[in-house]
Amino acid sequence: MPTQNALEATSSGNPTLRRAVTTTGLFLFILGEVLGAGVYVLAGKIAGTAGGAVWVPLVVALLLALLTAASYAELATKYPRAGGSSHYATRAFGPFVGFLVGFCMLAAGIVSVGALALGFAGDYLAAFVTLPTVGVVVVFLALLAALNARGISESMGANAVATIIEVGGLVLIVILGIVVIARGDGDLSRLTQLGTAEHSPISAVLAGSVLAFYAYAGFETSANVAEETKDPARSYPRALFGALVVAGLVYAGVGIAASAIVPTDQLASSSAPLLEIVKAAGGIPPVLFSVIALVAVANGALLTGIMSSRLAYGMARDGLLPSALQRVLPQRRTPWVAILATTALSLLLALTGTIEVLASTMVLLLLVVFSAVNLAVLVLRRDEVSQRHFRAPVVLPVLGLLSCLLLATRVDAETWRYGLPFLAVGALLAGIAAWRRRTPA
Repeated sequence: MPTQNALEATSSGNPTLRRAVTTTGLFLFILGEVLGAGVYVLAGKIAGTAGGAVWVPLVVALLLALLTAASYAELATKYPRAGGSSHYATRAFGPFVGFLVGFCMLAAGIVSVGALALGFAGDYLAAFVTLPTVGVVVVFLALLAALNARGISESMGANAVATIIEVGGLVLIVILGIVVIARGDGDLSRLTQLGTAEHSPISAVLAGSVLAFYAYAGFETSANVAEETKDPARSYPRALFGALVVAGLVYAGVGIAASAIVPTDQLASSSAPLLEIVKAAGGIPPVLFSVIALVAVANGALLTGIMSSRLAYGMARDGLLPSALQRVLPQRRTPWVAILATTALSLLLALTGTIEVLASTMVLLLLVVFSAVNLAVLVLRRDEVSQRHFRAPVVLPVLGLLSCLLLATRVDAETWRYGLPFLAVGALLAGIAAWRRRTPA
């Protein structure tokens, strides 16, 4: 929620968000959102799906993300206002699709927190102590909810420190990879090994890209700060594409290090894949890197939990979800009911799913969002606006839409089993919301 001095009045007297975000600031915001905890827990799962060449699905996922990013660049600069994906879908297709897109964003956040809770309870924590996964997940989510409820200032302060630590951890992995390969201890032949017993090389790349796409999730949230960006037509595309490319280079470096240093079977069976690189490299206590990884996972879960609870609160305030979700703590002014509700759902999913399925389910939900955004670009081309804005070549949103549909075909049956109930509930609530809008008060 913006503070009072973050607002300025328009000529009509209505408050608008102050344009204070620079290109550099937006670049760092997006980079921090993208370079999160996903790769800390998913590199091994990608190896198990795609084979030794972990870097290939990470690069393919980057290219696919850039296609959809072009659509966000056009829409965010054409309609620079908070609301993001849901706002674009509403303008293009009406309230039903707009609500469904917003609901999928909310559900994706809840699913992601569940996946990260499982990641926290895995082998990184086992470097210190062996505890039951269920107990760790319950305590972990309870502590995150408590920090979330305590206040946004405390949460953002923790995030600033954690972001530096988690990015430093990824850079460290790339450096260790270079050192190990330079001393001749790596196996470079694994960098071209694609395919598994279950997947042909092409199928392996696509299935691995579904998981790898999770690592780039977060760039779409930047559309919500376009309204606060100085000269968004110039700044937003540069920051968005620049941050994604930098993140992709870091992820590719991590994937190359993982492929070359750790045997594929060992990498695939580990829930702390990057820790295997540290152990193989030597020179750095594995416990130290485990701390870095745990901080990264906890920070990712905290940020996503904040987003999910605030989105649920906002949808309730707009009459789209039960009004009880609007309740806030008197002193802290945090949406405690929304925090409890979203945390409880994340806990349920963590206790009934696996990291792979939950990560893929989040991607499935985001594919619905991204499909709507790519299609909205094409539909809204007829809507002329007065301000200068980025315009993507028409082939990019078309390819972005096709890439989303292609990835959706690679989602396995178990993921659909988790994802379809979310989509069904979202469609039901969207129908109710659209009906209420048409019905006179």
